[in-house]
Amino acid sequence: MTTSAPTFPPGFLFGAATASYQIEGAVAEDGRSPSIWDTFSHTPGRTFGGDTGDVACDHYHRMPADVALMQELGLEAYRFSVAWPRIVPGGTGAVNAAGVAFYDRLVDTLLAAGIRPVVTLYHWDLPQALEDRGGWRTREVADWFAEYAAAVAGPLGDRVKHWTTLNEPWCSSMLSHAIGAHAPGRQDPLEGLVTAHHLMLAHGRAVPVIRQHCPDAQVSITLNPTQVHGPEDPTEADLDAVRRADNALNGVFFGPLFHGTYPEGMLEDVAHLTDGSFVHDGDLAEIAAPLDNLGVNNYFPTRVAATPQGAEPQGGLHLLPGCERVDEVAPRPPLTAMGWEQSPASHRLIVERSARESGLPVYVTENGSAWDDTVDADGQVHDPERVAYLMAHLGALADAVAAGTDVRGYFAWSLLDNFEWALGYDKRFGIVHVDYDTQVRTVKDSGHEYARVIAAHRDR
Repeated sequence: MTTSAPTFPPGFLFGAATASYQIEGAVAEDGRSPSIWDTFSHTPGRTFGGDTGDVACDHYHRMPADVALMQELGLEAYRFSVAWPRIVPGGTGAVNAAGVAFYDRLVDTLLAAGIRPVVTLYHWDLPQALEDRGGWRTREVADWFAEYAAAVAGPLGDRVKHWTTLNEPWCSSMLSHAIGAHAPGRQDPLEGLVTAHHLMLAHGRAVPVIRQHCPDAQVSITLNPTQVHGPEDPTEADLDAVRRADNALNGVFFGPLFHGTYPEGMLEDVAHLTDGSFVHDGDLAEIAAPLDNLGVNNYFPTRVAATPQGAEPQGGLHLLPGCERVDEVAPRPPLTAMGWEQSPASHRLIVERSARESGLPVYVTENGSAWDDTVDADGQVHDPERVAYLMAHLGALADAVAAGTDVRGYFAWSLLDNFEWALGYDKRFGIVHVDYDTQVRTVKDSGHEYARVIAAHRDR
C-alpha cells in the first residue's frame, strides 16, 4: 500500500520509541536488580498468560543488530528508556558500572549510525527495593530520582542532548495506584493523586540535575493526554463529568507543570479524600521547572458521561480521584485490536491543546496501533490497518503544523513488537515483527511505509 506522504517542515524529526522493560530482557544479568514490573509480572493473574519481561526482545544482547535495523529504516532518532534497577540496583547508593556501560555502548552505536539518542529516565520500572520503602507514595522518592538522574546524565550527558524525565506519569500514578492495572497494582484514589504529585516533584527536582551535567540539554517530560468527549447533547451532569475526567486525566499534570497550580475545582472535588496537605510549600514552583519541549503520547480519545442516578458506574474512570460518578463510554468504531478508537481528529486536538497548555514546542513521542499481525507465506507481515492508522495520524499532525502548532517530531510506537505490560505478548504494536521463539525480526509493511515517509521528507 502506498499513499502520498504528508509533508512537514525542514528539521522535523522522525524516530521510533521503545521502553527498557518491554524489550531488554536480561533481567538478572550484569548486576540488574528486580523492578516492580518483575514482581508484578511474576505474580499470578497480573499479566496475560503469566507473561513476563524476562527475555522480551532480548535487546540487551541484540542491541547492535537492532540499531542496524533502525539505520536500515532511516530513523533519525531513537527514543529509549534507561532501566533504573540496571543503573542503581539498590535504588539509591552504589552505581552499577556494567549497567552504565550498556547504555554507553547504545549511545555510541546510535551516534555512529547517524541516529540521535533521546533518553527517557523513567518508563515505569522502579527498583523493587524502592517500592519496599514506599515507592512513589513517599516524598523521599523525589530525592531518590534526582540521585538516579545524576547517575545517568553524568556519564551520558556529553553525547546525549535530548532528555525526558518521566514517561506518562499518569500511568505510574493513576493507572498503577488508583485503577491498579499496572505495577505495583494498588487501588486507592488518594494514592493515585499523591503519587502523581510525587512524580511531578521528582521531575522538577531532576531537571536542574540534568542541566548541571549537560548544560546544552533539551529537557522534557512526556505526558499521555487524551481528548475527552462528552455526549453530543450533554446535561449539566455530563458537562461536570467531562470536567472531572479531564482534570483526572489531563489537568492533574498540565496544571502543576505549566500553570503552577492544580486545575480549577480539582482539589475541591477530592476534599472527601484529602485536605491537600500532600502539597507542601514550594512544591508547585519546583514542579514547574522550565522545560525546552513537551513530549505527547497519544493513541485514542476518551468518551465519558455522568453516571445515571441510582446506577453503578461503568468502566474504570470512576476509580480516579474526583470521578466517582463518571462513566467511561464505549469508543466509536473503527477500533484497533486494543479496542481503542481511531480518531486522527482527536489526535490533532490534543496535540494542539498540549502546545497551548505548555507554551512549548511539542514532539509526538508515541503514537501507534496494535493489530493481530502474522507472518505470511511470503515471509512478510502485511498490516494494512497499521499503515492506514499511521498515515492518518501523520496527516492530522501535518494539518496541525500547517495551522501553526509547533510540532518538532514524531516517534512511532513501537520500533519492535514487545512485552505490552499487563497484556503480555498478546498485543503487537511494532513496525517490526518479533518472533519471540527465535527472536527473528521482520520489517512489517508499516515499517517499510514509515521508511518511505522518512526518505521522502529527507529528499524534499
